[in-house]
Amino acid sequence: MSTRPWDIVLFGATGFTGALTAEYLATHAPPGLALALAGRSRDKLEAVKRTLGPSGDRFGVLVADVSDQASLTAVAAATRVLITTVGPYAKYGLPVVEACAKAGTHCCDLTGEPQFMRRSIDGFDAAAKASGARIVHTCGFDSIPSDLGLLVLHDFARQRGLSGQFSRATLAVLRLKGGFSGGTVASMVNGIEEATADRALRRLFADPYALSPDRPREPDLGRQRDQTGLQFDDFLGTWTAPFVMASINTRVVRRTNALLGYPYGRELRYRETTALKGVGGLVFGAVMTAGLGAVVGSQLFGPTKKLVGALLPKPGEGPDKATRDGGFFRLRLEAETVEGERLHALVAGTSDPGYGETAKMLSESALCLALDGEKLPKVAGVLTPATAMGLVLVDRLRAAGMTFEARPGAR
Repeated sequence: MSTRPWDIVLFGATGFTGALTAEYLATHAPPGLALALAGRSRDKLEAVKRTLGPSGDRFGVLVADVSDQASLTAVAAATRVLITTVGPYAKYGLPVVEACAKAGTHCCDLTGEPQFMRRSIDGFDAAAKASGARIVHTCGFDSIPSDLGLLVLHDFARQRGLSGQFSRATLAVLRLKGGFSGGTVASMVNGIEEATADRALRRLFADPYALSPDRPREPDLGRQRDQTGLQFDDFLGTWTAPFVMASINTRVVRRTNALLGYPYGRELRYRETTALKGVGGLVFGAVMTAGLGAVVGSQLFGPTKKLVGALLPKPGEGPDKATRDGGFFRLRLEAETVEGERLHALVAGTSDPGYGETAKMLSESALCLALDGEKLPKVAGVLTPATAMGLVLVDRLRAAGMTFEARPGAR
């Protein structure tokens, strides 16, 4: 039995995504679970509690700041699980990881920043293994649908008497509707700024095995570049456009494969894309590709950076409730096993992927770490959702309304 006063502490509760996560926990966490909100301002934390109505009374309040390591150490030592929504993680995340890794506290976050994850792995994987902490990055739309989706497909293949190894697998975005928050924009801009100033970081971003636990052991499958333009995909049988989250999701999936001892196979070619339908889809794909390129390019020059920055949402801003409730996503995973059989899976959510569904995924990840310990893999260190929680988390997310469904044959 834990002697720590809190089961789950949410650090960053006054931010946009943090407040949504607090709302989800207030509604869905079991009554006996001890919850607390943490951040720099007690007054702002109390204000978040008031927005939750009577459910807010169940939250304690803890004051901590990423610039004060002692405060983070105290919070980490006081809880079994720490959720952090304080980003950009490359700027503010490592002190939190350090505190949790040393205290033996499980931690989950929403990062989609490979440079931060690489620093976390290199700096604190050993400490987390020694303390028993599970440090689980990418517990939102980055990268749970991808990471758990392929795990579900692997499990389905094994149930059919197959090896579970794949020669290739592709995730395709079928439909997606949602908004952007200022925090997401800030993380993207910070990544561009860091890469512009650091050639080694640019090489890291380009490396398909950037998050590998042992880079020299990875297979040499030639260039595995993320898609940057429109192309016809013979495997999917449709025109495709880039998927903005492929650059992090693919690295997380490959890290999972390596951490688990390559159950998906050492010859797996994994990629992510956006499927397009008809002439309208092609037009949309062309516009989306051009728009993404324009936003990224604008950050390389002072005048355009300032102009575009004025148009994008600021930290603390994000889509309103109607937009979040009207959002959704449908993703298809198409795979070919080494035995030559085609399998596919559908992964879907029923609200804004980056906010409604992400708050759900992050919260359920924390609840899984707090409540399902006896059923989880016996691992510690800097992990992925699939390696830290696996199918136990899939079951939780299904119960929360998400779809993870595998079937035989090409879709």
